[in-house]
Amino acid sequence: MLRKRLMGLFVLAVVLASCGNGQNKTDKDKTLDSVDDKSSKTEVKQKNILFFGTSLTAGYGLDPTEAYPALIQNRIDSLKLPYKVINGGLSGETSAAGKARIDWLLKQPVDIFVLELGANDGLRGLPVAETTKNLQAIIDRVKAKYPDAKMVLAGMQVPPNMGAKYAADFKNMFPALASKNKMLLIPFLLDKVGGVPKLNQADGIHPTAEGDKILAENVWVVLKDLLK
Repeated sequence: MLRKRLMGLFVLAVVLASCGNGQNKTDKDKTLDSVDDKSSKTEVKQKNILFFGTSLTAGYGLDPTEAYPALIQNRIDSLKLPYKVINGGLSGETSAAGKARIDWLLKQPVDIFVLELGANDGLRGLPVAETTKNLQAIIDRVKAKYPDAKMVLAGMQVPPNMGAKYAADFKNMFPALASKNKMLLIPFLLDKVGGVPKLNQADGIHPTAEGDKILAENVWVVLKDLLK
């Protein structure tokens, strides 16, 4: 009799242990699934910022890490924002050449587009109307490919020796384009740098590494409002 009771208790213990193990496994699986679901929900998709411009954007004469787009990336990383900077600057680029090149760069997703072109047009004295037409064509292509992309335009100026009227027309071209296309405007990319010898390289045109830090700040003041 005692033997039968002991055997019954043993069987009951085995059954209870089995049930308990099954329950623990289920709870464990459920917990892991919940963590995975939470991770997938909180994962933020990375977005691209395309800087499209001249040698000023490319960082002529500087290490690539010293160019203002790279400094913008550093700021973004320090704030842990989900943005990747793409430096599409090219030395000697005119608005016409940019119009021919833009489609290639638009093969990658663009969430924010920063347009810095026109400086070489101005230094060559190209007609403002022609530059305006080319810049508008570039803007139109970006809008057509990525209608939800946020747009920024970097304003530029030319030396007064280009003639007072030309200099004024060139300067006014940028706010006019920004207003027409509902773009944010960086009033003057080279603000506090242009014409300051110690902040420019020997050619008097391209900023030094210290100068590019100021360019980065000029850009950041406008760009930061889009990184929300």
